[in-house]
Amino acid sequence: MFKREIELSGHIIDSNILPKTFDIIMDRGGDFDTVDIQVGKNKTDISRAKLIVYAESIEKLNQILDELSAIGVSIAGIEEVNLEESPADHVLPERFYSTTHHTTHVLYKGNWLVVKDIEMDCAIVIDEEKEEAYCRPLGAIKKGDKIVVGIEGVKVSTPEKPRGKTNNFEFMNSEVSSEKPLMSIVEDIADEVKKVKARGGKIAFVGGPAIDHTGANKVVAKLIKEGYIDVLFAGNALATHDIEIALYGTSLGIDVETGEIVTNGHSHHMRAINTINRSGSIKEAVEDGTLKSGIMYELIKNDVPYVLAGSIRDDGPLPDVITDSQEAQNEMRKYVQKIDMVFMVATMLHSIAVGNMLPSRVSSVCVDVNPSTVTKLADRGSAQVLGVVTDVGAFLPVLYDELHKDDED
Repeated sequence: MFKREIELSGHIIDSNILPKTFDIIMDRGGDFDTVDIQVGKNKTDISRAKLIVYAESIEKLNQILDELSAIGVSIAGIEEVNLEESPADHVLPERFYSTTHHTTHVLYKGNWLVVKDIEMDCAIVIDEEKEEAYCRPLGAIKKGDKIVVGIEGVKVSTPEKPRGKTNNFEFMNSEVSSEKPLMSIVEDIADEVKKVKARGGKIAFVGGPAIDHTGANKVVAKLIKEGYIDVLFAGNALATHDIEIALYGTSLGIDVETGEIVTNGHSHHMRAINTINRSGSIKEAVEDGTLKSGIMYELIKNDVPYVLAGSIRDDGPLPDVITDSQEAQNEMRKYVQKIDMVFMVATMLHSIAVGNMLPSRVSSVCVDVNPSTVTKLADRGSAQVLGVVTDVGAFLPVLYDELHKDDED
């Protein structure tokens, strides 16, 4: 039998890290002995545990240790990281360490280096001259990059659940239910928004076209104008139908005020794209007076950055849409490491994409009428997301009112 001693530290019981450790070892065909467990008695006390993990082969042991590392378990007697050169552009060494979205440190030349720009499913590159560690996606790997391989010298810190939780944001969770009390959740979300903005933090908004179809684009436009949104991620559809509303009062040919079908309204979104193309861009359409309201208008008027990532099924698309998916990813990465909170509203694909880029420290809210959107985020590893299953057309106005409740008082 092959064996290795591991260590756990923190709120390992309240955060279910200890039982998860047992499950991983046993589910992967390993075994363990408990060397020591110290349980914190007070709310602020941390707990510690030492275990010896056994497996019948070194390959199986390494597999178990890899999974344990992803939930924040450390190897006792940890050694410095092992490095191997990338053999070619976009190619990693066979045993490369695959990152999580949790805060990660690596032991290099006797120092624990924080891995910058952390996100899941990437590699760790060491700049030996600067003695710095970076998280890099596969597409950014260059031949000769020094890549961390194996799990030696890697320490992952996961978000912990403290005792005495008083609201949804003291430990974010992805429990999905349409029966949660909406107002209680909205109050907690609004409170978190205020805290983030009070300390000078930044909030990102990821949106889908249902925001337009429900008429809630007006609320998002107000949030942008009032400084609650610092960057917007979306696709061609949200921008197109937002502009369609501004120009024609319809979204997908439906009057957003009356809900009635408008004659020839099915062509309005294409006419909206054509109008923007005539101006040259969304910004130029605002500047020449063509576009006078809506989400995109407020983004331009208030100098709020946005990234519109295209898809294979886009109409047009608008001239501002980035059709190269890798280019769109890289543009989004310029902002995700700087945000403190994110709303993912009514868009499964864009929510999952952004969720995969986010560090786990970011307060995250996913709002969708479809519970599977939140579930898929959790399945992809974004377990810190607070899921709200409701209609976005109802949620956004309620949130806006809650943010301004003190103004009314």
